[in-house]
Amino acid sequence: MTGTVVLKLGGSVVTEKDQPETVAGDRLAALARAIASSDVSDIVVVHGGGSFGHPHAAEHGVSSTDATRDPEAVRDIAAAMENLNSAVVGALADAGVAAVPVHPFSAGYRDADGDLELPTGHIAAMLEEGFVPVLHGDVLTTAGDGVTIVSGDDLVVSVTRGLDADRVGLCSTVPGVLDEDGDVIPEITAFEDVGGALGGSDATDVTGGMAAKVRALLALGSPAFVFGPDALGDFFAGDDAGTRIEG
Repeated sequence: MTGTVVLKLGGSVVTEKDQPETVAGDRLAALARAIASSDVSDIVVVHGGGSFGHPHAAEHGVSSTDATRDPEAVRDIAAAMENLNSAVVGALADAGVAAVPVHPFSAGYRDADGDLELPTGHIAAMLEEGFVPVLHGDVLTTAGDGVTIVSGDDLVVSVTRGLDADRVGLCSTVPGVLDEDGDVIPEITAFEDVGGALGGSDATDVTGGMAAKVRALLALGSPAFVFGPDALGDFFAGDDAGTRIEG
């Protein structure tokens, strides 16, 4: 597949979300092998916080809307996410992927209006040099408010727009966005059509669950897909996978 692909690995996929700071080693290794075997020319990986970032953020009362100026809280959450990022980058490297870490806390911020400002020139340069940038949900300085959480989903939107990416995928533990009966919704073009069926995740999540994901993806100009790990190959092949989201 030619063009730039942005792939989000959900925190519930790369970690055991109900076990504090536990990597889902087998799942992560399988995903890394699938990424390594893809023929995508340029790929940016973003991963969620899972059992690393979310519990620490909840403990300190920090979310995407609730801020802190406590430096200990910032260090605690950032360190947990850097540890998870190291594990994800390591798994990708073991599979032969030219993965490199990118820590959003050191690269971006939210302005006084709350808008995410994340330069992507350095990410584009990494892609040009043959690297696979790996970003993650993180703490983020927020002008006039201290520090808040930036979700992997928000990063996906920002990176996709900044790089004019061609295709976006969110790999989750579910096979797609599910309706009230637990069936995969094939396509979503407006949030109002599915809002009643969407809720938060079962484990601790400070970034909004599936509803926030759908809202974020509908805001993109690129086709986006929510799918389970088994459909990653279909996504890389350019086929529809799970739920297609395009507003």
